[in-house]
Formats: sequence, structure tokens, C-alpha cells
Amino acid sequence: MRASDMQVIGLCRFSYPALGGFQVEHETIDERRAFLYAPARMEERLRTFETIALPGLKAQTDPKFDFLIVVGTCLPAAYRARLEAMIADMPQAKIVAEEPAQHRPIMKKIINRHLRDGATLPSLQFRHDDDDAVAVNFVQRFREAADDSSGLLAKHAMVAIDFNRGFTAEATPEGIMATPSFMPYYGVALGMAVAPFEKKTIMNFNHTKLNQAMPTVTYSDEDMFLRGHNAFNDSRQKANVKQVALAPLDRAGEAHFKARFAIDNDQIRRSFA
Repeated sequence: MRASDMQVIGLCRFSYPALGGFQVEHETIDERRAFLYAPARMEERLRTFETIALPGLKAQTDPKFDFLIVVGTCLPAAYRARLEAMIADMPQAKIVAEEPAQHRPIMKKIINRHLRDGATLPSLQFRHDDDDAVAVNFVQRFREAADDSSGLLAKHAMVAIDFNRGFTAEATPEGIMATPSFMPYYGVALGMAVAPFEKKTIMNFNHTKLNQAMPTVTYSDEDMFLRGHNAFNDSRQKANVKQVALAPLDRAGEAHFKARFAIDNDQIRRSFA
């Protein structure tokens, strides 16, 4: 089966109050909600989602994909309204509201519920954080990689496809600060081809350990991701986190980010001023 016929489906957890799934844990669901919905944190997440995560997805050279944005049913109405406004011009996007539940089982259930054809056809799945970006040709390259790997897909229920070259970047009032990065199995620009009737999804696995569970194919030929680096990253909430040296983009860098990720550095400056 050609990848052009496969459903491409992505999932983004937008401050969903899962039970588990965070590196920083909380004693109660109320404590988790308080952390997730703190005004300063939500302002940053909404701005990074609008200016970093969504532009590249909206500009995909292959627009044939589905993008699920998972939120809590308890997400305050004002934030829900802003999310809906951000995706009003993105027909691929759908907000999925769920009660708090165990992280991996509920994400698996959401993806499987949104597979077309009753999951009787193979699918191409990817995960996406709300402060990360993928290149504008990510979906196209994802499909091409699946075709490149047709022999593996014929023999294995799951095959990971990883694009490991891109940038670590932070949005600031002065614009994007960034540094080139090679990050195998990081989670952004990482996908999985899944056979028909296979119930496991990309959200069943720790992304850093996908190569321990299935064959993987890696591409390093072009910049395919931007990993968001900011004060509210879940991975940066613990002590002894390694610092990353970032530098402002020059004009060539700004042009490259606009061409690869549809990220407008002037919009970043306005949004984070």
C-alpha cells in the first residue's frame, strides 16, 4: 500500500491534566490543574502554540493529515476560546476534550478512536508538543519515508521514522534565540507507521526508547524540527537541567526559519514583547 493512501494523524496534548505523563508530578489533580492553568504559564503556552507550533502545520506542503489537540474538560473557557480561534483556519485540527485519566491509555484511546476505516488500513502517527515546530514539508517527507521503508512496513506491525536534525529555540521579546541540534528519537518530527488492527499507538511508548521496541529509520538530511526551550518545559522543571547556549538569529537565520517552519520572527517579537 502506498503511503499516499495512509491516514496521517498527529496528537498534541495542550495542558491536558493527565494522571501521570509528566516528569514533574503532583499530589492531587487539583494541584496539577493549578500548575497547568496558572495565568503566566498559559499565556506562554498559548503564544508559543500560535507563533511556533501552528504556523508550520498550517503551511504543510501535504495538507492531507489530521491533528488532534487534547485538552481537559476543565480547561477554562477563555483559553478554550483562544485555541478555537487559533485553529479556525486549520481544517485538519480538532480539539478533543477529555476528563483526567491515565496518560498512555487515554492517548491510545483517542488516536484509535480517530483512525478512519475502523483501523483496517495502515496509519502514520506522530506526536507534537505545543511549543515545538516541524518543517513545512514534514507530512510529505513522512509519507515518502514510509514508502522508502515499505519492506520494513510489510514485515513489522510498527516502524519508527525519525527526523533528527533541527534546532533548539526560545521565543523572546527580541525574537528567536536558537542553536542547531541533532536529537535522535526526541519526540518532535518523530513518527511511527502502524499496521492495520494494531492497537498500540505512538503514545504508548517513551519516545526516547522507540528503537528498543521496533525497527527505526533515521533521516538527518535537512532541518525538520524546532524544539521549544522555555521556562515551562516539563523537562526543565527539575534540578540540574543542562543549560543550552542559544544565540539570536541573523537575517539568513530568520529567512531560513520562515522558509522551513513558517515562523515569522517579527510576529515572535510582537507576541512576546
